[in-house]
Amino acid sequence: MSATGARIHPTALVDEDVELGVGTSVWDNAQVRRTAVIGRDCIIGGKAYIAGTVRIGDRVKINSFAYICAGVTLGDGVMISAHVTFTNDRYPRATTPDLAALRSSDVDEHTLYTTVGDGATIGAAAVIGPGLTLGRFSMVGMGSVVTRDVDDFHLVIGSPAAVVAAVCRCGCPLLRFDGSESSTRHEVTCGDCRRTYLVEGKHVRESDA
Repeated sequence: MSATGARIHPTALVDEDVELGVGTSVWDNAQVRRTAVIGRDCIIGGKAYIAGTVRIGDRVKINSFAYICAGVTLGDGVMISAHVTFTNDRYPRATTPDLAALRSSDVDEHTLYTTVGDGATIGAAAVIGPGLTLGRFSMVGMGSVVTRDVDDFHLVIGSPAAVVAAVCRCGCPLLRFDGSESSTRHEVTCGDCRRTYLVEGKHVRESDA
């Protein structure tokens, strides 16, 4: 295990071939499995589970009881709230079709990969379906079930999750989507941090991007 400068609680289970960045903390009873790579200054909350092959960027917060399955990549500055669950198989079975043997939990031809962009937030108890992309600074409301990709700066809520608003880098809502969006490009300014964005229909990008 490469963990120079990382802090690991005595009750945490961290496999030998895990990489932990400087300043990262792994708290009580968390599990981090083989070949996972976790960046600098991250927090892995108590009883969180991080499967093998998971890749996590710098300054990521993963709260208690989160389940990060194989095939997930988290960018820098991502927040994963308590009890969030990722999935990676669209048609999972416990056994082979003849029921003679358990299927392996390792990455195989059935594994679908999910990527969470820099700065995104996933709210408490949300479920993320397999094979998805959640965009930069997107936000998933608590308890939502995400079954489709989420664009940059979009807020989605519900089951299945639907787009309801655009959000700023700072997390504050920029505008609500109500189905009557115009294709005309216009500028929106965050009322909190004063960053500006260009909005065209439901496409949102930073003004200086």
